[in-house]
Amino acid sequence: MLEIKHLKTIAAIADQGSLVMAAEKLFLTQSALSHQIKEIESRLGVRLFIRKSRPLRLTAAGERILETARSVLPLMTATERDLERFAGGQTGRLHIAIECHSCFDWLMPAINEYRNHWRDVELDLSTAFNFVPLPALQKGRLDAVITSEPQAIAGIHYEALFRFEILLAVANTHPLATTKNVSPEALRDETLITYPVDQQRLDIFTHFLNPADVQPLGVRTAELTLMMIQLVASGRGVCALPNWALAPYLAGGHVSALTLGEEGLHSTLYLALREEQHQAPYLREFVRIARETCFKTLKGISPA
Repeated sequence: MLEIKHLKTIAAIADQGSLVMAAEKLFLTQSALSHQIKEIESRLGVRLFIRKSRPLRLTAAGERILETARSVLPLMTATERDLERFAGGQTGRLHIAIECHSCFDWLMPAINEYRNHWRDVELDLSTAFNFVPLPALQKGRLDAVITSEPQAIAGIHYEALFRFEILLAVANTHPLATTKNVSPEALRDETLITYPVDQQRLDIFTHFLNPADVQPLGVRTAELTLMMIQLVASGRGVCALPNWALAPYLAGGHVSALTLGEEGLHSTLYLALREEQHQAPYLREFVRIARETCFKTLKGISPA
């Protein structure tokens, strides 16, 4: 059976043209190299070199092995280098899923910054609006999940990114627009506009309406934040959004914002990673850049 050392031997002899020079390249004595050649020929049952040729020439069998060596050895070298970078935490795979529709505002600048410094990391991004991503992270199909709903799952580590407040957006002409706070009961007669995800993954339901046993008059979904704002501004419903997602629309005077409850509805955004790899340098750097980008980009957030 051929071994990697055999391929290296054949390639070295073909490159150097003599046993003496090949032995030097392989850090072997000439007798050790001659013995290795005899071992290969005995094991394979073929002659590899035409004896007494100057320079040393390969037989047809030897040429076939050399062809394999030319293909395999560069791949082995590249793999070894990659493994060294993996071992040093310089490279890896970072497949991210996001549960937050509004996260693109800060995530894309963070990813662009990260790519500038970590070009060897295989980076991919997908939305997790139509599947539950944390089990996929646990099983290794994902490498990171951005979520505001951490779950106690074995092997999952959570890095808090920032804390924020969820506000209720209403039309400027809405009767509630002049109030400061809104109670769950005030939404009984309202159409609530949400992103198209399960209600159990929306804080407005799980932490505000459901505990008060309140259901809105109706629920309407929209894919984009801008679409939700347009619907709210035209009086076709209300929506609950992070304060940082609402900030540009409030600054433009497009809608008004109310505090949910007397204390306000607050949440924390997390980056979930697998416990086994969360200390890898390329992941620690992504966490650092993500946090830094958030606080440069978003208004109204605070450290978690």
